[in-house]
Amino acid sequence: MSSKKEKEAEKKMEKPNLNETSTQSKAKESSLRYIVRFCSVDLDGNKPIYQALTKIKGIGRNLAMIFAKEFERIEGIKFDEKIGKLSDEQLSKLESIVTNPEKINLPEWCLNRRKNFYNASSEQKIMGDLDFAVREDLKRLNIIKSYRGLRLAWGLTVRGQRTKSTHRGKGSIVGVIKKEVKAASAPKKGESKEK
Repeated sequence: MSSKKEKEAEKKMEKPNLNETSTQSKAKESSLRYIVRFCSVDLDGNKPIYQALTKIKGIGRNLAMIFAKEFERIEGIKFDEKIGKLSDEQLSKLESIVTNPEKINLPEWCLNRRKNFYNASSEQKIMGDLDFAVREDLKRLNIIKSYRGLRLAWGLTVRGQRTKSTHRGKGSIVGVIKKEVKAASAPKKGESKEK
């Protein structure tokens, strides 16, 4: 037992060559960007490619993994490589994969806009395009006065949930008032409620 403790103490006492470690750390720091601007979003450079892509609105875990594997197939860079280590050219190739997923022949179930109302096509939308498409869908439902459109406009549930006791957070407070609160808000004897 004492020999293990002695070896650990010797390791702690050994001083590493500061010149080597500082140059190595500088090289690592220069190649790693901590914040990466990608598709109008700031991504964490310490995260793997497939995790960082999930921060983009409209890309979930499955789709991010598909994009990362496709990027690995094209560029030869592992899908779990930190996104901060990628060069600008590699990031532009990854961005072209993300913004044009029809080029990699994704299955239709991966896309977030399946069977579009206007042209029955399936496409993948991200960020502002996705927000705009959802807003237009809700506006169309409200214009045609469908049940869903009206319920969404009124802030009520759409899919048949009960509303007698739940979903009360959107209006005024309903419920029992405690005696202490009621007593505190009521006027004391001798005072009037005049304002």
